[in-house]
Amino acid sequence: MGKGRLEAFSDGVIAIIITIMALELKTPHGADWAALRPLIPVFLSYVLSFVFLGIYWNNHHHLLQAIRHVNGRILWANLHLLFWLSLIPFTTGWMGENRFSAWPVAVYGAVLLGAACAYFILTRALISHHGRDSTLAAAVGRDFKGKVSILFYAAAISISFWTPWLACALYVLVAVMWLIPDRRIEKTLAERPS
Repeated sequence: MGKGRLEAFSDGVIAIIITIMALELKTPHGADWAALRPLIPVFLSYVLSFVFLGIYWNNHHHLLQAIRHVNGRILWANLHLLFWLSLIPFTTGWMGENRFSAWPVAVYGAVLLGAACAYFILTRALISHHGRDSTLAAAVGRDFKGKVSILFYAAAISISFWTPWLACALYVLVAVMWLIPDRRIEKTLAERPS
């Protein structure tokens, strides 16, 4: 089956997730800068989550550019990814409202870990369906960044109980690592005409 519906559905779900997060930002009750001060942790958690969702949307788009069709296994793997991404607004709000306390930071990391694992599973399902000699397989290669991200998330979850800010720094590090779109797929697509 074609990939069009999968792509459109995923884009729509990610757009809704971002919208839900934006709607969770509450208007302050004062008209001066001091009224914004209590919202800083909420805003910082929103920015971090917005960046992560943007990274997933961007890389998901690149993944789907390197394939031609999907099967049922890929549809379920994609839904698995969307499930984890759909939890980001909840964990973002919880983490920001509680000023980056240990448990909210750990649960935020668990959701990021779940999303990273789901993305890895989706990538493997796509490669399995299209073959080890496919454009996508050549582009993804050993997926060093994906594997390192999973390790950083797992470490951050543990660290969050001792130093939540260090755990958040690891989350930011992973975001920075992925912020510049992954050029492997674009480069491979340019080199290997369809």
